[in-house]
Amino acid sequence: MAVKKILMLAGDYVEDYEAMVPFQILVMVGHKVDVVCPGKKPGETVRTAVHDFEGDQTYSEKPGHNFAITADFDAVDETTYDALVIPGGRAPEYLRLNRRLLAMVRHFAQANKPIASICHGQQILVAAGVLKGRVCTAYPSVQPEIEAAGGTWHEVGASYANACTDGNLVTAPAWPAHPEWMRQFLTRLGSRIEP
Repeated sequence: MAVKKILMLAGDYVEDYEAMVPFQILVMVGHKVDVVCPGKKPGETVRTAVHDFEGDQTYSEKPGHNFAITADFDAVDETTYDALVIPGGRAPEYLRLNRRLLAMVRHFAQANKPIASICHGQQILVAAGVLKGRVCTAYPSVQPEIEAAGGTWHEVGASYANACTDGNLVTAPAWPAHPEWMRQFLTRLGSRIEP
């Protein structure tokens, strides 16, 4: 398997499982993952939040862990990366205001490089203007934004355990979909995954 260089976008109150678990999976199978955050330097951290599904009308939120930033956002050259990961949580709602970050996302979309985005991460894809004509899923409350951006909503059901692949784009509604989301993303990366 060829080692891929993967960029992950993070920010304060990124969803804990949606940052930590994909990072660990991708590193475990041998890929190099650089985590960046606007305004943060390598060695600094972002706070995470754990979103859970406990029978309420929406997710609950609890404090998570600190997640390490491993690369300098201001110095990173997205053209040197093979793929992009966008975790969800609350971070996407403000990360999508960063023009440089949106330009990074557009690079991956225009170059047809694999993009894995989960939960509210698709808010960044909407803001970058890369969902027109694409099929994807997300946390259900993001459906109106996806459709307003010209995307087609893919329903995965109430379990949140499925994912959707449309070409280079792999999306999922929330962390319960990690097994399928990461399996589909690793396939796009050319990683060999045994059933």
